[in-house]
Amino acid sequence: MKELVEVVAKALVDNPDEVTVTEKVEGRNIVIELHVAASDMGKVIGKQGRIAKAIRTVVKAASFKDNTRVDVEII
Repeated sequence: MKELVEVVAKALVDNPDEVTVTEKVEGRNIVIELHVAASDMGKVIGKQGRIAKAIRTVVKAASFKDNTRVDVEII
């Protein structure tokens, strides 16, 4: 899941070198933290949060087959 978020985020931003993705496993729950440059924050979130919601939806669909719960936090 970490790689999926990283690929999507790097495709969206102007500074792909500043994209950092960390993954924390807590039992069956996984928390993925996405760090981007301050200037790219709007591109990752999108208007009214639509892009962030789309990223979360894709990750949720990909994690469904693993029977895990994945949360994506944009920091």
